[in-house]
Formats: sequence, C-alpha cells, structure tokens
Amino acid sequence: MTRPRFLPDNFTLTLIGVVLLASFLPASGQVALGFGWLTNIAIALLFFLHGAKLSRESIIAGAGHWRLHLLVFGLTFVLFPLLGLALKPLLSPLIGDQLYMGMLYLCALPATVQSAIAFTSLARGNIPAAICSAAASSLFGIFLTPLLVTLLLNVHGDGGSTLDAIVKISVQLLLPFIAGQIARRWIGAWVGRNKNWLKFVDQGSILLVVYGAFSEAVNEGIWHQIPVIDLLGLVVVCCILLALVLLASTVLGKLFGFNLEDRITILFCGSKKSLATGVPMAQVLFAGSTIGVLILPLMLFHQIQLMVCAVLAQRYAKRQESVPELMAQVDP
Repeated sequence: MTRPRFLPDNFTLTLIGVVLLASFLPASGQVALGFGWLTNIAIALLFFLHGAKLSRESIIAGAGHWRLHLLVFGLTFVLFPLLGLALKPLLSPLIGDQLYMGMLYLCALPATVQSAIAFTSLARGNIPAAICSAAASSLFGIFLTPLLVTLLLNVHGDGGSTLDAIVKISVQLLLPFIAGQIARRWIGAWVGRNKNWLKFVDQGSILLVVYGAFSEAVNEGIWHQIPVIDLLGLVVVCCILLALVLLASTVLGKLFGFNLEDRITILFCGSKKSLATGVPMAQVLFAGSTIGVLILPLMLFHQIQLMVCAVLAQRYAKRQESVPELMAQVDP
C-alpha cells in the first residue's frame, strides 16, 4: 500500500513512539543505569564506524574548515545568547522570570555531539567537519558556558570537574574514533560496502538518546513542576528560538557561500544545545532547589530539536546524490 502523503516517514513515527514510550514507561533506577551504558556503547560504536569509514585526508580537511567552525561557534555561543536577551519582552510574559532564566542558561550551553553528528550523517552532510565542530564545541563549552552564565545570569559557580568532563568526552567519543581510524586498514572497505548498516547505527543512536533524555525529563517531574499553560508557553518559546536559529543557520550558510554539505553541517551543529552537558553543569552552577525549573527549558528544547532535526535530516537524505557523492562511493 502507498503511504498517505500526510504521514511522516517510518523513522519519525518511530521517534514519536519512543517519546510516548518514555512518557509512560521511563527508564529509572538500575534500568536507567543499564540503558545509559547501552546508549554509551551505541554512541561509541557510531564513532568507531565513522573512524573506520573516514579517510585521514577527509579528517584533516574537516579540521581545517575554519570558516565553518567559526560560524558554528558564532551560532552556538554568540547568536543564541543574543537572541535570549533580545527576546526577553516576549519570553518573560509567556513563561515567567524563573523559566526565562532557564532559557538564558539554555542559550549559554555548548552544542550536542552525538546527535549533531548522527543527523549530519543521516542527511549526508560534511561528517568530518561535523565531528570536529561538535566535539570542539563540547570541549570549549566546558570553559565558555560558566563564563556566559556569569555574564547572562550573574551566577558564579564553585569550580566544577572540568577535567572529568574532558576525560568523559575523550573516552566516549575520541578514543572510539581513533580506534576506528586504526582499524580502517582492515575493515574500511567492509564499512564502505555496508553503508546501510551504518545508517541503522545512526538512527539507533538517535532513538537511544531520545528515550534516555526524555526518560530523565519525565523522572524529574516535567509534567508536574509547572502549570499546563506555562508549559505550553514554554513549548512555543522553544519552537520560536529553534526556528530563528535554524533560519539564521540556513541564511548565513548561503550568504557565506558554503556548499550544500557544509550548510547541512552548519544547520545541525549550530542549532543544537546539549542536555548531557547542561544538567551536570547546572548542578555546579545553581542551588539545588532551583535546578529542576532552570533545566526544564533545556529538557523541552532538547526534545523539540531532536524531533525537528529528524524530519529535516530525512528530507535532506532523500535528495538526489551529487556528482562528488557518486564519485566518493566508487572511490576505494
């Protein structure tokens, strides 16, 4: 049977199902701990396969794409905070002062790593540049986010485990990628012949991240902390902020003359905010009694960005392949 045109694709329907599953059956306790390990393994496998797939020449080219990295950094650490400040007349009446402070905290956070790269891969963007840009954003965010929080919210933290965060990122992302690069000489050709399997790893890692993140949000009492009307207002605010950043990413990518693959990378790396980094940082920067409400905008924004970007990535993935992409497939 032909799929009705008004229905989304299978992956988006699966994503919606995962969100509903997490809402009614969130992972908690030992189950959540085990699921966290499973998610970390899936992400490590994703980076291992990308390491085995990408040539060293491609990685060097991605790291040297400084114009793209500067634009992504500008979107993440400059445009987001400026929008948060500029939209105060709209945000405060809709969600109140405390949730507005949470929006400012959201704007100060670094980009996600795994989902940005997974969506870029799914959409057939510039994966080497996405890996370099997203990983660098996460690392630099460890230092830039506390500074931005101090400037935007006038909050001073008590230090924090910067070294632990760097070690965690390196162990989870960098080491599997390096291992994949080392193994490329033995499995690189096999990975290249089984790109469809790599696509399932991309999608699977996204679904795992969505379920784990939304389970955490539900366990934190996301549906009980604020009135329904304020929650609806917060959803509207998150959608407006995401739409503005997505629009700016698209316009600036074209304005500065980037090709389509680079614009895809800019779109998915420059519009993300990290829940995995934001929650631990909030525990250091804020008092315990205020953390729940302050991270609520981040929880909602994280889910919305995953849903919207999943749709965008699927649309980009369906485009016809360009001549360079076709040549890359036949190049050993």
